[in-house]
Amino acid sequence: MKFVDEATIRVEAGKGGNGAVSFRREKYIPRGGPDGGDGGDGGSVYLVADSGLNTLVDFRHQRRHRAQSGQQGMGRNCTGRSAEDLYIKVPVGTRVTDLETEELIGELLSNGQKLLVAKGGFHGIGNARFKSSTNRSPRQFTPGSMGEERDILLELILLADVGLLGMPNAGKSSLISKVSSATPKVADYPFTTLHPNLGVVSLGTGNSFVIADIPGVIEGAAEGAGLGLQFLKHLNRTRLLLHLVDMVPMDETVSPADEVRLIAAELEKYSDDLYERERWLVLNKLDLLPTEEFSTKRDAMLAELDWQGPVYSISALTGEGTRELMQDLMQRLKTLREQDQDAPAATSEQQQAEEPWDPLQD
Repeated sequence: MKFVDEATIRVEAGKGGNGAVSFRREKYIPRGGPDGGDGGDGGSVYLVADSGLNTLVDFRHQRRHRAQSGQQGMGRNCTGRSAEDLYIKVPVGTRVTDLETEELIGELLSNGQKLLVAKGGFHGIGNARFKSSTNRSPRQFTPGSMGEERDILLELILLADVGLLGMPNAGKSSLISKVSSATPKVADYPFTTLHPNLGVVSLGTGNSFVIADIPGVIEGAAEGAGLGLQFLKHLNRTRLLLHLVDMVPMDETVSPADEVRLIAAELEKYSDDLYERERWLVLNKLDLLPTEEFSTKRDAMLAELDWQGPVYSISALTGEGTRELMQDLMQRLKTLREQDQDAPAATSEQQQAEEPWDPLQD
């Protein structure tokens, strides 16, 4: 099953209206002269971020989006009507790429943000504009230019503060259902989530954050195995990763430490930045083992991994340990947000260097 978090569409801006060739012909005005008006501009195509949308499923049914063309110029120096721009609503968090050039056109990260993806054609010039002292009866005009046409790739990148990472059946869906109002599918048999789920964790007024349940990662995910690349990219915008580990796997031959290494390797192959992102280890299924046995197993795994980061032991099923984990996450996120606010603002030269090249601005 393919999760609809990306879609390919064709956008076509409108053509500019042609200029008119016309001459004034009225009674008692034998030499009226040229009066052909200019055409109207073609409509441009914009994408607009809408917080009310959360998938790209509608673009599977309508793949072609065309703006209207400008009206042609008319006599009596009448200018043709310019076409209205076409606005296409997309979910917040949509990344837009030109399919032919693979250039990043832009990203829509806030509600109401607009992005120009196809510029409308320029209007043609009527013959009235060509009149001169040496050319009293010009028959020249210019046609309107064609509007831009392109195939673009829309990718919906989930916006969350915290991303849940782990093997299939590690308990990510159970955890997000326990700490938020999200209701992902949970079962007592091995399966993996097919759709990312977002949940809002609320710890009181002014203390909340968004957590994303990302489908399980398997070996080869960085090369596209399983759900692979479709979902690893959703971790790109998270501030912090929770690496959930099943401490009581159904297959007793599976080593939790090996699973941690496997996922870390996939992260590194996919993105150095993602691999180096802050990651907390969360050991799940505390309720299935006696306390001493769980502690012994935990200490052996941490020693084998030489793990130096934060470690939490929880039961996603009963909720044991989750409150402390969420409170510590909230405090850490507050610190990260404060650091972002205190960071010096980029200069205009730095912003230009960091922003993706927009071919429509040339």
